[in-house]
Amino acid sequence: MGVAENLRDIRARIADACLKSNRDPDEVKIIAVTKYVSTERALEAVEAGIRDIGENRDDGFLQKWDSLGGRASFHFIGSLQSRKVKNVIGKADYIHSLDRLSLAKEIDKRAENEVKCLVQVNVSGEESKHGLQPEEVVPFILEVKQYRKIQIVGLMTMAPLTDDEAALRDCFKKLRELRDMIKAMGLPHAPCTELSMGMSNDYEVAVEEGATMVRIGTALVGKNDMEVQEDEH
Repeated sequence: MGVAENLRDIRARIADACLKSNRDPDEVKIIAVTKYVSTERALEAVEAGIRDIGENRDDGFLQKWDSLGGRASFHFIGSLQSRKVKNVIGKADYIHSLDRLSLAKEIDKRAENEVKCLVQVNVSGEESKHGLQPEEVVPFILEVKQYRKIQIVGLMTMAPLTDDEAALRDCFKKLRELRDMIKAMGLPHAPCTELSMGMSNDYEVAVEEGATMVRIGTALVGKNDMEVQEDEH
């Protein structure tokens, strides 16, 4: 199917998930993860109604931004090396992978304006995943206060790649509870309203558990034939 058809199906599934959890579908932002597809395919997504593009490498990010900047908001969703910050700063509307003070310092140093960041949390505890441990998040956010150009707008996680709905739900619920706790602290630099969680294989469960941003690649834009690994981080 084309992107427009895929988007209609995804929106319908999100609407169903919101109905189950008494939520408004307008609360859920669909981020098209375009790391495995061409700029032309990303453009097709924008023309179908997508307003948010996600990339996880600086080269792919810059390629898409050069072609589509101004037509969509851009999200950097992958692990960001401090030395690569200069490539995306001023272009990324959101950085989803803040996970260490050295990165916060570099973003603050290079940014001209406030940068919306999400703290990446390794809720599942898998060694293969980036992110802070849940117990590290609040102390980290309190330390980030010193960097005036960083606004922590939410939390991000990747759930285990599994069909076990209970395990997925537990992961997403824990992130939501952590977000709620931080939001309740009323920190000016960390309003923490967003939850970036859910990908092609689990976004419906994520929405039921409170996701405000879902990162969808394969189910929305597909992937190049040469790519076989599922990864929307």
